Amino acid sequence: MGWREERVQLRNLAINVPSFFRCPISLDVMKSPVSLSTGVTYDRSSIRRWLDAGNSTCPVTMQAVRTDDLVPNLTLQRLIHLWGTSTVSDDSFLVNRHPAAGILRDLRSPPAPASPLRHLADFLLDSDVDDFEKNRLIGEDSCAKALSDVLKKNAGQIDTLEVAVRVLSLILTTDFIEEKNKELVNSYLVSDLGAVLSALLSVLKDGTSLESRVDAATILSSILSSNPDSVVPISEQTDLIPELIRLIRPAEEVIGKGKTDRSAVDAGLACLVAISGVRRARESIVKKGIVAEATKLLTTDASATVAEKALRLLQVASGLSEGRSAICEMADECLGAVLGKMMKVGRRGTESAVLVLWSVCHHFRNKRAVKAVASANGSMTKFLLLMQSNCSPSVRHMAGDLLKIFRVNSKSRLAGYDTKTTHIMPF
Repeated sequence: MGWREERVQLRNLAINVPSFFRCPISLDVMKSPVSLSTGVTYDRSSIRRWLDAGNSTCPVTMQAVRTDDLVPNLTLQRLIHLWGTSTVSDDSFLVNRHPAAGILRDLRSPPAPASPLRHLADFLLDSDVDDFEKNRLIGEDSCAKALSDVLKKNAGQIDTLEVAVRVLSLILTTDFIEEKNKELVNSYLVSDLGAVLSALLSVLKDGTSLESRVDAATILSSILSSNPDSVVPISEQTDLIPELIRLIRPAEEVIGKGKTDRSAVDAGLACLVAISGVRRARESIVKKGIVAEATKLLTTDASATVAEKALRLLQVASGLSEGRSAICEMADECLGAVLGKMMKVGRRGTESAVLVLWSVCHHFRNKRAVKAVASANGSMTKFLLLMQSNCSPSVRHMAGDLLKIFRVNSKSRLAGYDTKTTHIMPF
C-alpha cells in the first residue's frame, strides 16, 4: 500500500472535494496543476498524456492549443495543499510516514550517499508525489546544505558525484521547484565555490555519460546566471573552457557521427556566453576553436536559441585579432552561415550577426571576407530588408556601411545605394 493510500485511510473522513480542485480529465484531486494556453487547468500527468497522444486541442474548450508549454498554477496548488493539510488533525504523524522522511538523514550519514541520492531523484521524478511535498523537502536548509556537501566532500568519487549532479540539475531546471528553493540551493553551492567547481570539473572531464556532463554544465550555468560575482572565478578555471567546447561538438560515441546533442549544446553554449564577458576567457575561447565550432552549429539545423548563442560567440571572436583571422580563414563557410541565420534569429542574434559582418568587412576591410559576403546569394537584399525592419539605429547604421562596401556592379540586379532612402527594386 502506498503512502497516499495510507494517508487517505488514516483520515477516514468523508471529504467534500471542491470541484475546481479536480482535474477535468481524471476527475481526481490535482497533484501538479498546470494551465494550457487556453487558460484551463489540468493535472500535469493527465494533460501530458493527452498531448503526447497526438491531440492538439484543449479537452474542455476544444480550442486549438498554440503551444504545449504547461504553466504551473501555483496559486491553485497552494490552495489544494492548504485544503489537504487542513483535513488531517495530526499531520506530524503523516510526515513521519512520508517516503522522503529519511532521505536527509541518510544523506548526512557516512560513508557514501549515492543510494539516498538515487532515492531523492526518484522522489522528485515521481508524478504521484505532490509538488508541495517536493518543495517542502528541497526548501529545508538541511537539504540544500547536504546536497552541497556531497559535491564538496566526494572529490574523486565519480559515481557519487554523477548522482549528485543529476539531483541538483533536476532541482535547478524543473518548473515544479519554486524559485526561492532554487535560489536556496544556489546560495549553498556558491558558499564554497572552489570546492563545488572542482567537483563539477571532475564530472565534466571524467563523467561516464554525456547526461552527467550535461548536468554538471547545467548546474554551472545556473550558478553563473544567479550569481554575477561567480563569473570571474569560474572563468579563471583553465580546464573549464575545453570541456565546454567539447560539449558542443558532435558526440559520435553517443548519438552517431556528425550529430550533436541538443541539451549538451544548450548547456555548453550557455556557460560559454556567460563567461565570454571576461577578456581572458574570451581569448581562451577563441584559442580553443570556437569559430569553427560555432560555424558548424550554424550550418546545421540549429534552433533559434542555439543560433543566437553561436552568433554571440562569433561576435566575441570578431573583437579579437585571432578571432577575426579564424573567421576570415574560413570566410566562405563562416560568413555564409552568419548571413544564412541573420534574419532567422531574435533581435539579439541579428545584432550579433551584423556586428560580425561589419567588423571583418567594414572596420578591418578584410578582402577575403568582403569577397565571401559579396558572392553570397541575396546578401545585399538581406541588408536592405534589415534596414527597413524595426532594428536598432546602430544595426541600421552598420547595415548601411556594409551596403556602401558592396556597391552595385554590372552584374547586380539592385539599384545603387547613394541616398539615405533605400528601396528594393522589383525583379
